[in-house]
Amino acid sequence: MIHVYEKEDVICIEGEVVKSSQRVGKVFSYLVDGMLVDTGPQCIEDDLIPFYESHPFNLVALTHSHEDHSGTALWIQDNLGVPIYVHEKGIKICAQPCSYPKYRQATWGIRKEFKALPLGETIQSRSQEWQVIYTPGHADDHVSLFHAETGRLFSGDLFVNPKTKVVMRSESIPVTMESIRTLLSYDFGAMFCSHAGYIKNGKEMMYQKLVYLENLCDEVKSLNKTGLSIHEIDEKLFPKKYPISFISEGEWDSLNIISSILI
Repeated sequence: MIHVYEKEDVICIEGEVVKSSQRVGKVFSYLVDGMLVDTGPQCIEDDLIPFYESHPFNLVALTHSHEDHSGTALWIQDNLGVPIYVHEKGIKICAQPCSYPKYRQATWGIRKEFKALPLGETIQSRSQEWQVIYTPGHADDHVSLFHAETGRLFSGDLFVNPKTKVVMRSESIPVTMESIRTLLSYDFGAMFCSHAGYIKNGKEMMYQKLVYLENLCDEVKSLNKTGLSIHEIDEKLFPKKYPISFISEGEWDSLNIISSILI
């Protein structure tokens, strides 16, 4: 199901994914000035199509190629014919058939391959120029979009939560921290996160996340110097284990946080 509302002249499309009467999670797409930011997952495509048909847009900008952000891109491409842009590192991923694990297919649906164009340093919506800021860490092809005049920032999956508890095996905490520092050099206000939604005090919240990660890194390195193993550090700092760690067979886990800091 989807919920549609407006914040600061941005139409927020809040997709709620429910499986077997259980809420799995939320994922957001945004429409601003004729530009759709992310397309949502394939599993809610039937709910999104009426929105797409009643809200014309000129282009799609993907914050990255993960299936919960690009799941309905092929439908848009086949039926609306608008160009879809992604960082150059994501173009080959978008062109390939679904290759991600079965649990992600069951959660987000099966994203079909589509043709994407490379993002440049800026992207033009109907009347606004957006800076394309390369912000890897969560994904190698991750970008954020910033409009200087309004101070709006589309942050993709860089924020999500101020206190990270689990990450994907492919993620890098140090790289994520550098990307956050990059964003904090910009004068943004409202932040539109792909999973947390609209955050009015975006820069303050992003700074809070950076401080948390910096402190976490210091603590991990300090414990490592005492001779504790990665698993022992994980048990000490993250004693609570989340279902996603078992469902994903460790692709999502707090252990990945420790490992990425110590590599």
